[in-house]
Amino acid sequence: MFSSLLTFAEVTTHAAEATGPTKIMHDFGISLPGIAAQVLNVGIVVFILWKFAFKPVLATLDERQQKIASGLQYAEEMKAKLEAAQQESAASAKRAQVEASRIIDEARKAAKEYLDKQTQETAAKANDIITKAQQAIELEKKKMLAEARTEIARLVVVTTQRVLAKELNDADRSRYNESAAKELSSV
Repeated sequence: MFSSLLTFAEVTTHAAEATGPTKIMHDFGISLPGIAAQVLNVGIVVFILWKFAFKPVLATLDERQQKIASGLQYAEEMKAKLEAAQQESAASAKRAQVEASRIIDEARKAAKEYLDKQTQETAAKANDIITKAQQAIELEKKKMLAEARTEIARLVVVTTQRVLAKELNDADRSRYNESAAKELSSV
């Protein structure tokens, strides 16, 4: 095939030498059949390269570009999911903090109420003890006064007996005791 092209190129070269513009081409070493053969050869090489080299490479590049695009899309989706998870986590932490604050407030309130209740109960018990102690003191005071009156009346009778140096009968003794007790009561 290549040899037939060269033969064709030689035939056309001899014919071209006779005319003017072809003389310029001949002076510069330009051969029209050689150029045509070169164009044909380059076309065949380009076709073969396109068919067996560029097309598969371009297909691989397209496939790789699609994988990259899907990878980028997946990365964007994961980024969005991560942001959503972080927001959910932050919201969950906020809810937990609010719940913890509420529980702490309730515990403080319950503790304060319990303390107030215990303080009131203790104050009531203290008041009961004080009231009972005052009542006991009052009873003891009355008892001591009654004993003192009795003792004073007895001493008055004994003293009167010694002063008068005579024995008093029960009626006189009783009368002196009553009058002494009345005088002591009025004091």
